[in-house]
Amino acid sequence: MPEESTKPAKLRDYVVRNRASWTAANGQYTAGKARESWAQERIAWGVWQVPEDEVKVLPDVHGLDVIELGCGTAYWGAWLKKLGARRVVGVDITPAQLATAAEMNAEFGLGLEFIEANAEDVPLPDSSFDLAFSEYGASIWCDPYLWIPEAARLLRPAGELLFMRNSTLQILCSPDDEIVGERLVRQQKGMHHIDWQDDEVGPSTDFHISGSDMFRLLRKTGFEVVDFRELYAADDAVDHPYYKWTPVEWAKRWPAEEIWRARRR
Repeated sequence: MPEESTKPAKLRDYVVRNRASWTAANGQYTAGKARESWAQERIAWGVWQVPEDEVKVLPDVHGLDVIELGCGTAYWGAWLKKLGARRVVGVDITPAQLATAAEMNAEFGLGLEFIEANAEDVPLPDSSFDLAFSEYGASIWCDPYLWIPEAARLLRPAGELLFMRNSTLQILCSPDDEIVGERLVRQQKGMHHIDWQDDEVGPSTDFHISGSDMFRLLRKTGFEVVDFRELYAADDAVDHPYYKWTPVEWAKRWPAEEIWRARRR
């Protein structure tokens, strides 16, 4: 299938900011990292690369139709296709990220499909997929009250939603302009989004609602939570060379990342 593109007449301000930020990040890091990630044999989660064969949260994807919401350079889509997914469609709003993904797809010959679109409003029919997936894509860069109902719309009955995001504790310990620390600096009540300013990639907005609000939202949109994990950095992990916001020593003591798995009722 040829790549598709949708050009909304008016994008929300945070979508425009995030697209510009990820265009910069692609030039600085993700494009150069893509080939290594696509070639990686051992599937691993998040900043600290916690191996899936230890976490064991992925469903069997053999023969499934998968959509990755906020796919970036689509290395997760590549891994899922190599695990036996029948079809993998990557959705992302950033042309630079999709260009890297398309280059890798041509090189590795995996037959992924890509759509330039906002994961809050995907131009595909209802009930088209068995699994909706996001690792630090739509799961943090899109409004959960928009992208999770959209994921539900795209899934078939009994389809699954699987996503990774920052932990709530990490967000609460995140000051505006410093690394994650050991004090609570944000209130949890009413948390929804945070506007960031980064000297290297520019302003961005990410989204995080509390765990109880996430459970409520998932149930309201027709999901049943079937698994939830909090991940720590391994004892031998080192600070990430690019994503420096969270010190590895913090992530060894407290969960920096969480994975949600839910099934459409």
